[in-house]
Amino acid sequence: EVQLVESGGGLVQGGGSLRLSCAVSGFTVDDYAIGWFRQAPGKEREAVSCISSSEGTAYFKDSVKGRFTISSDNAENKVYLQMNSLKPEDTAVYFCAAPCRTVKYWGKGTLVTVSS
Repeated sequence: EVQLVESGGGLVQGGGSLRLSCAVSGFTVDDYAIGWFRQAPGKEREAVSCISSSEGTAYFKDSVKGRFTISSDNAENKVYLQMNSLKPEDTAVYFCAAPCRTVKYWGKGTLVTVSS
């Protein structure tokens, strides 16, 4: 059974940092490009970052470039999103998903709230 389980969300002050984790089961992090999406209240879900471990490539939404990094751990079968210099506009539910381009699998999400 495929499962993507996010953790690491929470409340943080503007300028702070959080690290989100996505624990993957049912496939390996090399099998698909795995990404982080987010959905803020009243807004559409959007892609934030995506990593292809097999190709060694990563994508970042323009507004998070330089602040967020994405990585994967083959041994743990996890994908991480390190978020620094957080802004109130980063407040959203963050979802782990795969494959990035045509998502088949979604996690349930983890809430990130950034206070001003």
